[in-house]
Amino acid sequence: MLTDAPPRKSNRAGFLESERINTLDLPPQSESLLRIAQSIERAMRAGATPDVRRACEDFLKAASEFYKVADCGIRVLAARPLRVRESWSTELFGDYTSETMLIRVWMRTAVRKEITSFGTFLTTLCHEFCHHLDYQKFGFHDSWHTRGFYARAAVLYHCARGTPPKKLFWVPTAGGRWRIDWPRTNRSRKTDAASV
Repeated sequence: MLTDAPPRKSNRAGFLESERINTLDLPPQSESLLRIAQSIERAMRAGATPDVRRACEDFLKAASEFYKVADCGIRVLAARPLRVRESWSTELFGDYTSETMLIRVWMRTAVRKEITSFGTFLTTLCHEFCHHLDYQKFGFHDSWHTRGFYARAAVLYHCARGTPPKKLFWVPTAGGRWRIDWPRTNRSRKTDAASV
C-alpha cells in the first residue's frame, strides 16, 4: 500500500487532517459487524453473488447507522478489471463514487476468475466504506490515501474480523509518499501475540 502524494496547495489542510485521524470509534456491539462479516464469508464460499451483495448491504447499513452517515449503495461484480501495459498490470479490487455514494467490489480474481479470499474482499469493502466516511462524516472535499486513511480502514477491518488491530509501520518514499513496511508490521504483530 502506497499513500498519495500530498497536494501542493489546494486541499492541503484536508489532506493533513486525513493524515492526522488514524482511528475510528467502533460500535459497542461490534459483534454485529462480525456476525454480518461472517455471513459475507459464508455467501462467498457458496459462490452466491446475490447473497454476498445482501450481506454487504447489511454491513454498510449497520456501519452507516453507527457513524450517522447516509447509506451508500453496493454493487458486487464478477471478475476484477485487469489493466495490462507492456511491463506491468494492475487489478481493480473496488472503488467508490462520491457523487452517487456507490461502492463497487469485485468478487473474483482477474485472471483465473476464482472467488477472491474473504480477507481481501472484506479489506476492500472496509477501504471503500472509509472513502464514504471521508466525504460524509469528516467532510473532506477529496478522499486521499493517507497513512491516517489506511489506519482507519484497518481499524474497521479488524473490528469486522474480530481480530486484534495491527500497528502499521511506514517507510518514506519519493515525492512525500509512504509505503507500509510489511515485514516490520508483521513482525510486530507476532511479538505482540507472544507477549500476551
